[in-house]
Amino acid sequence: MIRVHVLCEGATEEAFVKALMAPHFENLGTYLYPSLLGKPGHKGGNVGFERLLTDTRNRLLGDSSAYCTTFFDFYALPTDFPGKAAALKQTTVSGKALAVCTNLVSALQGKFGEKPIQRFVPFVQMYEFEALLFSDAKGFAKGIDRPTLAKDFQRIRDSFSSPEAINDSAVTAPSKRIQSLVSTYQKPLHGPLAALAIGLPTIRRECALFDSWLKKLETLSPATS
Repeated sequence: MIRVHVLCEGATEEAFVKALMAPHFENLGTYLYPSLLGKPGHKGGNVGFERLLTDTRNRLLGDSSAYCTTFFDFYALPTDFPGKAAALKQTTVSGKALAVCTNLVSALQGKFGEKPIQRFVPFVQMYEFEALLFSDAKGFAKGIDRPTLAKDFQRIRDSFSSPEAINDSAVTAPSKRIQSLVSTYQKPLHGPLAALAIGLPTIRRECALFDSWLKKLETLSPATS
């Protein structure tokens, strides 16, 4: 049996892991344990390095027979987060994601040493969780009970090479685009519902970086302390 702690930015990501990812991985003998960053009762957001450092230390050093991974958004990461400055110099989505993940691993290795970091699988969602929902415009619209918005969602999706490339400004980030169309959009409620309507296979097919993360988790071997 393989166990993986999934440090989630917020309740939406936690619900997504439980509803879509966990059942898939259980069939492979891998068990995911999602939890929110920060102290119990924390609502999510504000992914600072010190907060992540504490939670990662608890998982990697406190549970030496399990892996640890992350599920948080690139959008709104603090400017001093490992790799953020380097990422902003990159011109591709994959380059930005790699810059954050590489620098994060290096920063954590400096704190914990090399061996524990072998059980750490970094992932940063480009640019927001909501990007995944543009994998299927019809499924997205159906999932939030707004079928007439399918064409609008598709128009946004068609403007980019991938859902993960939908940009990250304060006006054009995926969530901002959704809110401009659905003023009542509530991420914790509508996000998981839309994701369930779309389905994990479709999201993986449309979002290469997300799919690459899942493939890494699928190929993990049992951890040894």
